[in-house]
Amino acid sequence: MKLSEYFENTTGRGVLATSDADGKVDVAVYSRPHFIDEETIAYIMTDKLTHKNLRSNPYAAYLFMESGEKFVGKRLYLARIKEESDPEKINAIRWRKSYAVPEDQKNEKRFLVYFKIEKVLPLIGDKE
Repeated sequence: MKLSEYFENTTGRGVLATSDADGKVDVAVYSRPHFIDEETIAYIMTDKLTHKNLRSNPYAAYLFMESGEKFVGKRLYLARIKEESDPEKINAIRWRKSYAVPEDQKNEKRFLVYFKIEKVLPLIGDKE
């Protein structure tokens, strides 16, 4: 199964980890990735700590745990390659087309941040 199909058809929760240039780590809950192709994904971000960390350190890790009682999922090791802030492009790529930005976040600038997938591992272990 292609990785894009896995994320399209699997429910669960995800966490994106980044660090700044000094190695200070941040972890944030993130939705499933938006697939551009099988090697490139994107996330929609506001200009908070995760986005700021990626300016000084382009590497990140995304952990996805499938819904259910077993520890099954994927770990993606990522490298930021570019970003853009076109609101039309951001709205077009959203998973949930019915998503309404909360009132207190409506004025926050959003970014579409693209990553190259460098490595994929299962949630537990080091072999697929």
